[in-house]
Amino acid sequence: MKPRDLAIYIFLATAWGLSFLIVLKVVAAFGWVAAVSIRAFVACLTLYLIAKLTGRRLDFSAGWWPFFVVGATTVAGQLLGLSYATPLIGTAMAAIIVASIPLFSMVISQVWGLERMRPSGLLGLALGVAGMVLLVGFPAVPLTGEFLLGCAATLGACFSAAFGSNYASHRLKNVGSWEVTMGSFLFGGLIASPFLALVPVPALPGFMDIVYLLIAGCVMSATTYVLYFTLVGSIGATKAISVEFVVTVVAVFVGAVFLQEPLAPVQFVGAAVIILGCALVLGLFPWQRPKISQIPVPHQDGVP
Repeated sequence: MKPRDLAIYIFLATAWGLSFLIVLKVVAAFGWVAAVSIRAFVACLTLYLIAKLTGRRLDFSAGWWPFFVVGATTVAGQLLGLSYATPLIGTAMAAIIVASIPLFSMVISQVWGLERMRPSGLLGLALGVAGMVLLVGFPAVPLTGEFLLGCAATLGACFSAAFGSNYASHRLKNVGSWEVTMGSFLFGGLIASPFLALVPVPALPGFMDIVYLLIAGCVMSATTYVLYFTLVGSIGATKAISVEFVVTVVAVFVGAVFLQEPLAPVQFVGAAVIILGCALVLGLFPWQRPKISQIPVPHQDGVP
């Protein structure tokens, strides 16, 4: 990984890890639908204004459909699911489940034929499923229908994120990260907005509520998504999405220290099993990397 990619990786992990705390505040003030729809429009408008002020040329010649798909998954699907679920199951629990995104990403890549899964990857998937059982089945809080619904919403959000990232890396690989981010947030906001009829803003937000929303839209959405799609284009969707491992660590720390959220010991075991499974899926262990002698040398013009 290049130094620039590593810097982006670290920034994303920190910003997205802290974003769980911001999400709780924004959802409390605006409701879980407006927290996503308004945030999406703020992110899109922020990038548009910066592009205009800096004279940046934007190219949306790829057509509207790919941006619609990415917006429906990485913005509407992912953020609506997390905004709904985080107040129900807590920051730490939501963050730990988010660590499953690389597992979904690898499965999707395998189904689409983008990557070939090794036996160690299959073992990693099995461990990931086992970790989920430990994580959701033995919580430190009562196992209520509301808790299970929150877990299901988080898993749905994780699948949406993985699907959208793989789709973007495949269909929008030649499109700039600014265009991908702006297009996805525009369509994500449009998709989320009709649900305001069912979940309206509960009350008139205060000044600090608006500040938190601007932080979520301008920094934790506009900036991070541009950097994320840049990273996807540089190192690939599955490796880029492994940043969720570190996001989980940061978010769990925030939830445990600042919000005093409870976690059962068996859930820590489940989290460790999930991370181990994801590491196997991603091939992060040295013994999973092919030796130089095992890498086939391409033939060019008949010369080996």
